[in-house]
Amino acid sequence: MPQTSIIVDLSDRLLHLLEDDRVVRSYPVGIGRMVTATPTGRFTVVNKAPNPGGPFGAFWMGLSKPHYGIHGTNDPTSIGKMVSHGCIRMHNHDVLELQRMVPIGTPVTIRP
Repeated sequence: MPQTSIIVDLSDRLLHLLEDDRVVRSYPVGIGRMVTATPTGRFTVVNKAPNPGGPFGAFWMGLSKPHYGIHGTNDPTSIGKMVSHGCIRMHNHDVLELQRMVPIGTPVTIRP
């Protein structure tokens, strides 16, 4: 079974899904504002929840940094922009596709 990992590139506003260190999918994302910047570093996916309610769209994947996650959005125009409170926003159809390929414990690297 391939080793799955995620790299979020804040400067390009892209999330890359890797299998065995090879990019297999890339998705556009929305990231944190300057005053609520998306944290950088190494984290893991610690929980997953469908239909979390509120502004989190169709799916939530919580990170090992409390209160931060990768999630869908009810505002697709926010993708590609610096608009969140630090979370990684994805189109709902993209986050649903991603969550099927990402088990709990998946490493997530967020880089500037």
